[in-house]
Formats: sequence, C-alpha cells, structure tokens
Amino acid sequence: MNAAIDYFTHSVIIDDIVFHDGRTLMGVLGGGGPQTAFGMKLWTQGRVGLCGGVGLDFPAEAQAWLDEMGIDTTGLRRDPEHRSLRAWQIIEEDGRRTQVMRSQGATIPTHLALRPEQVPAAYWSARGFHFGIHPESPNLRIMQALQSHGIMVSVEPFREASRPLTDAELRALLTSCELFSPNLVEAETLVGSGEPMALIRRLTDAGAGIVALRMGAEGSLVHRAATGETHHIPAVKTSVVDPVGAGNAYCGALLVGWLETGNLRLAGLYAAVAASFLVEQYGLPAPRSNLRIEAARRLAEIEGEPIIC
Repeated sequence: MNAAIDYFTHSVIIDDIVFHDGRTLMGVLGGGGPQTAFGMKLWTQGRVGLCGGVGLDFPAEAQAWLDEMGIDTTGLRRDPEHRSLRAWQIIEEDGRRTQVMRSQGATIPTHLALRPEQVPAAYWSARGFHFGIHPESPNLRIMQALQSHGIMVSVEPFREASRPLTDAELRALLTSCELFSPNLVEAETLVGSGEPMALIRRLTDAGAGIVALRMGAEGSLVHRAATGETHHIPAVKTSVVDPVGAGNAYCGALLVGWLETGNLRLAGLYAAVAASFLVEQYGLPAPRSNLRIEAARRLAEIEGEPIIC
C-alpha cells in the first residue's frame, strides 16, 4: 500500500525547444504539473504527488528528475496506446514564445483528463491540490470531488479566457476552489480591465476566497476575502532566462505555505521564492541538496529578516 500523499498536482507535457538561432533543447519536462510539484516540494517535508497521462515513451530523464526530487508518480497513468504529450516551444530573439502541440487527436484529451476514478487512493487524504484550467471549461467535477473530501483546491488559468464567462460560470469556478491565482491579463479577461485591487475585488465579489494576482516583475498581490487582508509580495531579484513555469511553481508553494503556516504573507513569500528558481533556466532547476538552504536565503532577503527552516 502506498504512503499517503500530502499535496498533489496534475499535467505533464514534454517540451521540445527551438531557439531563434537554430539551437534546440529537446525533451524538457514541463506541462505545469512538474513545475507546481517543485514549488510544493521546496517548502514541505510532506509527500508530493503528480497525476496525469504519459505514454510508454516517457523519457527516462524526465522520470529521473521526478525521482531525484522525491515526487511520487503513482498518479502518472502509463498509456500503451498514446505517446507522451509533446509540444514545440519556439523562442524568438526577443524572448517571445510560441507553443505548437506536436501531439494530435485523442492523445491530448486522454492524457490531460483527470477524473475522480483516476486519482490514486493514497492521494485522497491529501491536504491540497493545485492545477491549471481553461477558464471557460474548468474541470468542476474533480474540483468539487476533492473539496468534498476536505482537500483544499488551488487553481490558476492556463491562459486568458477565450470568451466572457457568465456570472454563473464565474461563480461556479471561483467557489469550486479556495485559492485562485491569475496573472493580470487572465484576470482582466474574466472581470474586465482595471487596477489590480479592482480586479481582486471583482473576483472576491464573484466568490473567490483567496486571490493571488501575479504581476511579473512587479511581484504579486495576495488577498483573503474573509479578513480583507492584502499583502504585496515582491519578486525575488535574480537573472531571468525564461519565465515559463514560474507561475506554476508560485502556486504550488503558495498552497503549501498557506496550509502549513496559516500566514498569508509568508505563503506569498514562499511562492515568490519558488518562482525565482524557475525563471533562471529553460525547464526545471536541477535537483540539488542545497535547494532548501538557498530558498531560505532568498526568503530572508525579501522578508528583510533571517528565517530559520
């Protein structure tokens, strides 16, 4: 019997990166789930799991990274009929990125599906779950099933909304999770343009409990509707190579920080630190023994006082 999982996430895609000068970086582990799991693992001693569909061709290097990070992969479904999801990531000289899915047909919905019966038994006692959604077609079934088991659900949009949501659709989405973390553009496609706090107020008026509004180099705003508290979280100063995956890591760390400390500002700082590791390279940070030591150093730097882990 597998040991119980404390936190888990979802979605795996293998990225094949093509740079403007013809260089390539093939087989990079991505898709949102691994980046989220990294953010979770950085701040918890608990067990972190990953769900999703992969093929029998899932790269050994990708599995090795997950193993070295101590991320449970019981939730990865190995499909003999569908190859692992892959996407071209085309990087222009100015940093613009275009994603082109290499996988086609039934492979995409098969691997990106997450139904209650696909969640391993050991994951149902988790404290928290985070994943990304398409705003106009969120997986409310899994969100509500997890909530009914006492699991805190955290959600981020994977992209801006492709159409306006009705009031009922927006409320259904925001009340099916406890934490909601869009970036500025995603938030504006949901509730209209405005200043950051205006966006947050509209989201909480529609039912959101905790909103973490991500603003890139300007940091983020974390707000809790029940208390009215709002905290500005600065971005960690570091060398930015590629921002992809930073939002995922942010959300994973925010969820862990909130559940383990009950301190919204500290959870936001955890999130900012986790995001800083993702922007420093293409793909995921290499597993190394001093990750948590470096995380504590960065945390102390942005909080302004020493932190003991």
